Amino acid sequence: MLIERLSKFLAHSGVASRRKADVIIQSGRVKVNGSVVLDPYHRVTPGVDMITLDGERLSEVTKQYYIALYKPVGYLSDLSDPRGRPLARDLINIAASLFPVGRLDYNSEGLMIFTNDGEFANGLMHPRYGVEKEYMVKLSGKLITEEQDRLVSGIRVEGQMLKIKSIKTVEETPHNAWYSVVLIEGRNRMIRRMAEAISHPVLKLKRIRIDGISLGRLKPGEYRLIDPRHTGTPQSAL
Repeated sequence: MLIERLSKFLAHSGVASRRKADVIIQSGRVKVNGSVVLDPYHRVTPGVDMITLDGERLSEVTKQYYIALYKPVGYLSDLSDPRGRPLARDLINIAASLFPVGRLDYNSEGLMIFTNDGEFANGLMHPRYGVEKEYMVKLSGKLITEEQDRLVSGIRVEGQMLKIKSIKTVEETPHNAWYSVVLIEGRNRMIRRMAEAISHPVLKLKRIRIDGISLGRLKPGEYRLIDPRHTGTPQSAL
């Protein structure tokens, strides 16, 4: 019989990535055979142990989905919202427990990935894999060379040292400019916070690539199935 750690089972059940599964378990929401388990490394036997999340029994998924979505501006990346705002997940007409791999804020648009494969999600999100995320960003005004260098070398914002991997000018208008910005880190509103720190606030932001998966010809609100092998994620993470 297969015995695996509890966090890995949650990832295989389509609940969340392995890292998020750790947080869910440590919050006390998971029971094994009727008892709360707080240790993500607790060993379980799928199909034998009864594992529940918030009272609902979990089982490993039989079909895995990998979906690229063009999230429009004005949609939330979260799976629920008490204020009833539009959800990116609701644009995907597939009846499966899907969760987002990373997020885009409400006023941003572009590529999001949804899946029910927690191991795949972990491979894209864990910092040790150094997965690139590329954005097209329109800034107020134009950056001089020294400002671009600061973004790459790092800026301290609200007590955090933030830095991008690369930036290059794509198009200039009379008063503003578009830039290709590549990140490896993925902190909350990172590009917007850095841009504000150097007095060039973001006017528009669109993510166009995550690792080897590009936005392609998708239009806002459209999605397509993708092949997870097209990413550069190490096989050990899948």
